[in-house]
Amino acid sequence: MHFLPGLASAQDLIPYPQKLETHPGSFVLTRHTAIHAPQVFLEEAKILRDLQKRTVGLDPEKRGPAFNLVYDKTIAIPEEYRLEIAPQHTVIKARDGAGIIHAIETIRQLMPAAVEKGLIAESTASAGTPAIFLPAVSIEDYPRYAWRGMHLDVSRHFFSIGYLYRLIDRMALYKMNKLHLHLTDDQGWRVEIKKYPLLTAAGAWRSFNNQDSACMAKAADDPDFAIDSSHIVTRNGKKLYGGFYTQRELKALVAYAGARHIDIIPEIDMPGHMMAAINSYPFLTCNGENKWGDLFTKPICPCNESTFTFAENVYSEIMDIFPSKVIHIGGDEVDRTDWARSPTCKALMAKEGISDLPGLQSYFIRRMEQFFASRGRTLVGWDEIIEGPISRSAVVMYWRTWVKDAPYKAAENGNRIVMAPGEPLYFDRPADRYDLSNIYHFAPVPKDFDSVQAKLVLGAQACLWAEQLPSEKRADYMSMPRMTALAEALWTATPEAYDSYFRRLKAQFPRLDALHINYRLPDLPGLLNDYAFKAVDSLTIEPPAADLAVRYTLDGTRPTIHSPVLPRPLVIKQDTLVQLEAFSHAGSHGDVYDLRFHREPMQPALAASQSDALRPGLACAYYKAGFKSTRAMAGHSPDSLFTYDRPEVPGSIHAPAFGLTYSGSIDIPADGVYSFFLDCDDGGVLRVGGDIVVDNDGNHSAIERSGQVILEKGRHPFRLDFIEGGGGFTLRLRYTDGRTEPRDIPAAWFWH
Repeated sequence: MHFLPGLASAQDLIPYPQKLETHPGSFVLTRHTAIHAPQVFLEEAKILRDLQKRTVGLDPEKRGPAFNLVYDKTIAIPEEYRLEIAPQHTVIKARDGAGIIHAIETIRQLMPAAVEKGLIAESTASAGTPAIFLPAVSIEDYPRYAWRGMHLDVSRHFFSIGYLYRLIDRMALYKMNKLHLHLTDDQGWRVEIKKYPLLTAAGAWRSFNNQDSACMAKAADDPDFAIDSSHIVTRNGKKLYGGFYTQRELKALVAYAGARHIDIIPEIDMPGHMMAAINSYPFLTCNGENKWGDLFTKPICPCNESTFTFAENVYSEIMDIFPSKVIHIGGDEVDRTDWARSPTCKALMAKEGISDLPGLQSYFIRRMEQFFASRGRTLVGWDEIIEGPISRSAVVMYWRTWVKDAPYKAAENGNRIVMAPGEPLYFDRPADRYDLSNIYHFAPVPKDFDSVQAKLVLGAQACLWAEQLPSEKRADYMSMPRMTALAEALWTATPEAYDSYFRRLKAQFPRLDALHINYRLPDLPGLLNDYAFKAVDSLTIEPPAADLAVRYTLDGTRPTIHSPVLPRPLVIKQDTLVQLEAFSHAGSHGDVYDLRFHREPMQPALAASQSDALRPGLACAYYKAGFKSTRAMAGHSPDSLFTYDRPEVPGSIHAPAFGLTYSGSIDIPADGVYSFFLDCDDGGVLRVGGDIVVDNDGNHSAIERSGQVILEKGRHPFRLDFIEGGGGFTLRLRYTDGRTEPRDIPAAWFWH
């Protein structure tokens, strides 16, 4: 008998079980192992048999220890399973099929990573009967939350049906159970609707747009940003990008997911984000026009019955494809200006007693909700749907982190809630060193919810928007291993177990390699963006995992797997740009780090005559306007001036977009090299002593950048410019003198 090497450990499971005990011995799985299951679990038994077939093979002759699937009506928690692996047998007990599937995926993780290649039986048959050791364990396990979701936007960039199958497989592996497909938007309609064939004949295809060109520019340095050529066609001499799924393809996908107890929730985004439909069916708007407004495209018109006929026809076909009890309508980011101009809308508002345009949007959502209910379905929408009257049966998906009271309004109304806040659960945003920890520690239930409100929170999901995801490799890179952190957060996570999770994550990398997932390697520890030194500096990096190599270049080119390994240490004697990237033996990689080393003298402190008359705090100029960079504030007059004790956004500021300039001085307690860390959403620029120390400018999601400066003891000129472009802000400045972890700067250091 040939035993497969590399036995996996029960201590490496993600998500970690609620209760786990290890025992001596192991269960030997071979092609002769039988599977016994009651009628109620026959479909799940097929999944287990398929796992057996692709790892050790199948043989009609059954002998030795067997798998026993048992229906246990005493198990009360949905999706719970009890797994006992012993030398004599393996027993799985559950009350529902989802519990059986979770146990099977636990068994899959207990197998060596090599089984994911699907070649075990064939490659080892010549060496004898292939067999796998499963470690003896007792597990009692169940999820904390019922909604453990992943969202994928297939409209902005299209993903093959094969990729969706692979996504479902990895979701099942980590016990995620909701796949939210964003099937339509302004940039593309991706689902076949037979009653309206132009939705895909025309709406599924486009000329390259600004999102494509942005990705093409990035592809020069990172091939993961290359537009997937399989989704490019030439028609009438014109190059078009796109694609769509047929109803037959989606029904097969739904069946595949359903066998693994994963619900696919379709989203047809309306009344906004409908340009791909309106282009072919202009009767959907109030005036027949289709164009961009100030922020978003013009929506469909909620005042014409033809709009509801179209919407109901579309959703009828969607419901025939997707059996999910909840159907997503979108309902976000609606430009209502044309509704205000429409005589038909004015008449409808008067007839229905609707006082404002948000109320008109609520009218549309309520009518669609009634249609959904007539078909036995529940409407789910982004948290904008709570801005007007909505029934208690609707599910609210919270995403706007800057609208703090949205979950509270939903709970007050009795609506169930799915948490999907942009920070930290928009996986298309750039990652940083805190990313996995922030996801792992995310708590779906707000701290001040009472026990009744807490029960309304179904769980959470991550969102993967595809404007900057032109390839499946890039989608993998942004979602993995982030998904594993969320999987555990929604299953068993406790704050103190993060170190355990991170250790287990590294043990999962060989499995991700075997699955050909282009995952992002962990961040390299303790790095800054800009370094300052007086004479000589050195760089030494300890890789976050034993099998990783940190490779570097000094010539401005991106490192490759063939670049030299970073020496220990790399000695630096002059201004130098060091570019770093970590690589695994299997070819997975991390982010590229651009480290800039600057040789500079110590900055002298202000003379006593310049600082004696200063007062505590910082002077702050407040601009009530939107800016694309902090530099754009130059030449504008502030709307107000005030003093604040530290560089934070005061609670009194509520403008959707604004700019702030903090100025004064910072009192440094001792000579030394000081590192500053500026976390911004959107942009910020820090100057100390007149020089830029941290440049984190531009409109972007929350991300930290860092820099160093050598300072003499005493007070130094200080300035921090910050902009918020609308949609929620982050501003945090920390420091370290090299002897402590980064921490907030004491308010007593600031003077003006």
